[in-house]
Amino acid sequence: MASAATAPVSARARAAWCLYDWANSPFPTVVVTFVFAAYVTRGIVGDEVRGTALWAHMLSLSGLAIALLGPVVGAIGDAGGRIKSWLFVFTGATIVAGGSLWFAAPDPDNTLWVMAVVGLGNVAFEIASVFYNAMLPRIAQPGRVGRLSGWGWALGYAGGLACLSLALVGLIQADPPPFGLDPAEAEPVRAVGPLVALWLLLFGWPLFVFMPDVARKATTSVQAVGGGLRQLARTVRAVRHYPNIAWFLGAKMLYIDGLNTIFGLGGIYAAIRFDMAIDEILLFGIALNVTAAAGALTFAWVDDWAGPKRTLVVGNLGLLATSAAILLAESKLGFWIGGLALGCFIGPVQSSSRSMMARLAPRGMEAEMFGLYAFSGKATAFLGPAVVGWVTLATASPRIGMAAILPFFALGLALLTRVRTAPTLP
Repeated sequence: MASAATAPVSARARAAWCLYDWANSPFPTVVVTFVFAAYVTRGIVGDEVRGTALWAHMLSLSGLAIALLGPVVGAIGDAGGRIKSWLFVFTGATIVAGGSLWFAAPDPDNTLWVMAVVGLGNVAFEIASVFYNAMLPRIAQPGRVGRLSGWGWALGYAGGLACLSLALVGLIQADPPPFGLDPAEAEPVRAVGPLVALWLLLFGWPLFVFMPDVARKATTSVQAVGGGLRQLARTVRAVRHYPNIAWFLGAKMLYIDGLNTIFGLGGIYAAIRFDMAIDEILLFGIALNVTAAAGALTFAWVDDWAGPKRTLVVGNLGLLATSAAILLAESKLGFWIGGLALGCFIGPVQSSSRSMMARLAPRGMEAEMFGLYAFSGKATAFLGPAVVGWVTLATASPRIGMAAILPFFALGLALLTRVRTAPTLP
């Protein structure tokens, strides 16, 4: 990464950075949202209402772990300078979690350990993203932070789309299934986990080969941990001096919670509300990734032209309107129309959130600030799924439960209006 102590960043390194988004996006897309959420609920738990609640609580617990760990490991990364090494460790953990899902046989006795594997994989994925995102402000060319972030997100959605398509055509709909996979034991579905792990391994390695790391600092691991924790404490105290960062992270804490709840429970909602089978859910996921990628790619230019704040305001208004439309839909057609419209705003909100943080983060504190960025996305991550789970259990209605996400978008949008377009740092 570009600095006096590191090698310059080449176009090849920037391409490898974007390709990593292609490599890691299938884990949240294929595993957490569209395949294993529905499979665990129906095929393993066997009770859709109870399964929805359990999946929501698993997401809550993993979100809490991410909220606690994200800022800490980010601060340690800044203190020790081993950004790429940390990314390697948590990427490897994500790969192991995905591969382990092959053993998720359709047996209620497997419920707890499958939930644990997905939850730990989700934690590893999100912590890896702390270090991956922290590279953005150092590798982007001047005036092109929004574009590089948007290109990465767009490629990530394309990767999710390609992996979803391969899972659908090559495994779940294949007749006969490849490699002698037994549908009676849900092996074509279970094989999706190893597919995602192999995908991350095959396409993630260029980042570790071509991206120069931040120069290691003359500290031991123990010193890096101690220094990182001390720096984190100073950063938390200093946030009050960065009002734009404080308002932005508060807003993101809410609207990303709503968005993550949609990701985590949307596949289950489609399965229960409209009786969609896994192959139908995958088709919907493929179409959603197309519109999300198109939105991220289109708004990447808007971000640099109009600024990330305006892009985020438009995106959140779109999320609020389209989410309400989906919940009001009475037919599969209405659900599809609302869902595809929703996708157009998912990409810009995610991409512009990252570019906003890259613009606001003080130089030399990127990993630490992106740790707080991860914290803001997960500090209340337990709340959205938990509220949906509680309301679903109380009303026996996934539709009413999912309606609980709408206030998160509205409140996040209200806080976002307090962020100044041109940050003034002390």
